[in-house]
Amino acid sequence: MDAANHDLCELFRQLGLPGTPEGVDAFIAQHRPLSAATVLPDAGFWSASQAAFLREALSADADWVVAVEHLDARLRA
Repeated sequence: MDAANHDLCELFRQLGLPGTPEGVDAFIAQHRPLSAATVLPDAGFWSASQAAFLREALSADADWVVAVEHLDARLRA
């Protein structure tokens, strides 16, 4: 079974956010740094549906997990 490799721009489009490199960078700059104590889906800047998608992506080890983990790392940097 081949897992799809999604990038951050695709993840942002899936979340209903601007899916351009500039849009991704602007979002990260606005919301970083994310506290080490905060689980990514629990961050206050997500809508309920965005948080649910992120939880599902992480808990199911879904196709999106690599992109979500990359976002998480960039928000904590």
